[in-house]
Amino acid sequence: MASAVPSPAPPVLSRPLILLLSVACGVAVANIYFPQAISPLIADDLHVRPASAAVVVTCAQLGYAVGIFLLVPLGDRLRHRGLVTTLLLVTGVGLVLAGTADSLPVLAVASALVGLTTVVPQILIPMAAGLTAPERRGAVTGTLLSGLIGGILLARTFSGTLGEWLGWRAPYLVAAGMVLVLTLALAAALPHTTPSTDQRYPALIAASLHLLRTEPLLRRSCQYQVLVFAAFSAAWTALALYITGPHYDLGTPAVGVLALVGAASMFATPVAGRRVDRLGPDPVNLVCMVGAIAAGALLLTGHLGGAVGLVGLGAGMLLLDVAMQSGQVANQARIFALRPEARSRLNTAYMTCAFLGGSAGSWLGVRAYSAFGWNGVCGLVALLAGLALLRHVLRDRHPEAAQVPAPAPATGDGVPATR
Repeated sequence: MASAVPSPAPPVLSRPLILLLSVACGVAVANIYFPQAISPLIADDLHVRPASAAVVVTCAQLGYAVGIFLLVPLGDRLRHRGLVTTLLLVTGVGLVLAGTADSLPVLAVASALVGLTTVVPQILIPMAAGLTAPERRGAVTGTLLSGLIGGILLARTFSGTLGEWLGWRAPYLVAAGMVLVLTLALAAALPHTTPSTDQRYPALIAASLHLLRTEPLLRRSCQYQVLVFAAFSAAWTALALYITGPHYDLGTPAVGVLALVGAASMFATPVAGRRVDRLGPDPVNLVCMVGAIAAGALLLTGHLGGAVGLVGLGAGMLLLDVAMQSGQVANQARIFALRPEARSRLNTAYMTCAFLGGSAGSWLGVRAYSAFGWNGVCGLVALLAGLALLRHVLRDRHPEAAQVPAPAPATGDGVPATR
């Protein structure tokens, strides 16, 4: 087995660099989510059913899951600056291909390519965790995740509004330009880092599977996020169909407005990170799961229609966003404390599972909406979050139940999990 590569003391992350990394996470991840708001426009222009156009979202998320599994482990093996800039350049090519696609199959393939390579946030977040003192790791992770959330939610506002004005292709082409600017900024600003391992690529891939098999706390974190993120993806994918359908008959900018309301959740993740630093991840997970179930109930008010229904939808989606993203802060704080030398591989296992759950959630959301309407989607959200809560409640019956304690100052680079 290859040994870890020794490295000098890591550079300290400055506040401007943390801000840039947060923006980078948002810009990169937006490429996965902005198609959710413009799928009705894609359906109209390419003359396919709205449910068929939603496959673009599923392909992007599947591509993201595959990219996390195949590419994110390289964050432990290669220097971050070269890896990140190369991936962003390929993402830009995929966005241009998507923006010029003339058929749904071509667009689906391009979306999968974009998803495959826009995994930069899942490389930057473990990198930042490794350059941060243990007692601040939750707060810094929360700050980067707040940028991630901003990208996820503002992406829908950006694409819904721009798509209504200039057509569905415009968001793809504008995003390609933004990715190019981001590439140049990160090429100049990313610190010099030394790989933490000299393992060969097949061993890196196998290591993620090995960690998933041997680390109970990693498995539990994955199970939580698979279920809650599936609920999140189901709701957002079906929402575009619901409010552009006969019940509301609104345009795609309405999806963007609801997403803009949900973007307030980006301010919750730094708070969640500080709670994790003080209390540990399990109490934060519990609150988030209960919040996700409550969001499913609140989303039912969308049936009221009109302004009241839209307010209910906005409040429900905001609560669901806060629950999902704050839960992710807790989950990642838990896994990053397990093995400091393998954070990218831990994150690979975790995020691959999460986005497989997200892809399944998008598919289930469309099917639930087609079969049972909006009530079916709300029920699906509550069911998935309820299963996560059940797993959390039953954790004490299993040997892996022990949680990672809240980190104390000056305890070293990683906080050992209690087994």
